[in-house]
Amino acid sequence: METRQLGSTGPTVSAIGLGLMGMSDLYGPADEKESLATIHAAVDAGITLLDTGDFYGMGHNELLLRDALRELDRERVAISVKFGALRGPDGSWLGYDARPAAVKNFVTYSLRRLGTDHIDVYRPARLDPDVPIEETVGAIGELIEAGYVRHVGLSEVGAQTLRRAAAVHPVVDLQIEYSLLSRGIEDEILPAARELGIGITAYGVLSRGLLGGHWRPDRQLAERDFRGVSPRFQGENLERNLALVESLRTVAEAKGVTVAQVAVAWVAQQGEDIVPLVGARRRERLAESLGATEVRLTDEELAAIERVIPAGAAAGDRYAAAQLAHLDSERS
Repeated sequence: METRQLGSTGPTVSAIGLGLMGMSDLYGPADEKESLATIHAAVDAGITLLDTGDFYGMGHNELLLRDALRELDRERVAISVKFGALRGPDGSWLGYDARPAAVKNFVTYSLRRLGTDHIDVYRPARLDPDVPIEETVGAIGELIEAGYVRHVGLSEVGAQTLRRAAAVHPVVDLQIEYSLLSRGIEDEILPAARELGIGITAYGVLSRGLLGGHWRPDRQLAERDFRGVSPRFQGENLERNLALVESLRTVAEAKGVTVAQVAVAWVAQQGEDIVPLVGARRRERLAESLGATEVRLTDEELAAIERVIPAGAAAGDRYAAAQLAHLDSERS
């Protein structure tokens, strides 16, 4: 497994990371035994970056990772944790809290649930509109000084917020959606991150499964699968997006690889400062994504991909309107 550094001041991690969200939340039921096996298989394959959130499954995801870590060498992996999202007992979303006191409260519970004495990268899941980013980052900086956290990360913020945060404390990476179907960061956010020496951990590289190459138009989603309200999975939008995937399949088949592998490899080849996160919930999907690390797209192939899925080609926004309203990254 190749490695990449998170930004100019961050840790060196595997060139691809594993996102654990789907093992606990938002994509319907998951098999816990298979989830644990998938985490172990990922680490065995050389993946060292494991991404979670304290609100994924209302703590379940961190507890799942704790169980996985019992059979792993903690120092082999870097744990990235998002915090700040508030959930109700029915799974509802109640807003965000990134006050300094809340930051220290959240990390206390995460450390206990994870069964570890430190978190490698700690980041607010969203910008709290009621709390200056300087205060939130300053609180994480205090946790770093105390030894509970190693690095500051951010998630879904715009270029201006990146600059304000970096003026307070070094930021190692910005976690943000980036894929062939979501290229909004290319105009302002990615250039600002590179200017500041901030890496990118890209989630949604398969666009919630659309770019996986296995999606069926008649697929029935589970009750709590958020794709049921995602604009890209609705009606004509879904038809148009799946047509894009079929066009991409022609490029993949010509190279002898899968659609998913091309999609992951494309993100990885946008810069050495980008680490794709794959959200595999099963070992078979993990194995397919890992195959992308062996894929090198030529200039001709990159041009062919650009022709079949140019920037802005996706039908529908990447989140529903109510969720987009919480994204500072969409305001830049």
